Amino acid sequence: MDETTASHLQELRRGTVVLACLMRLRTPDYGYALLESLNELDILVDANTLYPLLRRLEKQGLLTSEWNTEEARPRKFYRTSPAGELLAEALTTDWRRIDDALARLTTGDER
Repeated sequence: MDETTASHLQELRRGTVVLACLMRLRTPDYGYALLESLNELDILVDANTLYPLLRRLEKQGLLTSEWNTEEARPRKFYRTSPAGELLAEALTTDWRRIDDALARLTTGDER
């Protein structure tokens, strides 16, 4: 893959990872489990990208977190906040609108 394609693919994926995290964390989970589940869904994200993103979304009030210290190793669990739910709904609506427009462009039905 050439550098230009890789750059554009990275740019395209950046926003989708935010939406995927907000949707996936409707059920609380910790960072590593989130990383694994996203990768299993073929939403490829690196740990060095995911953890700063989780902190940023939490700082923006889109995620909440709490520490689980009941296990041998403490883990920080994240959950989508009410504000995050609203954003996920808005992003999903726009995603569907864009997907529909791209489908029309692909088929030549540019009504």
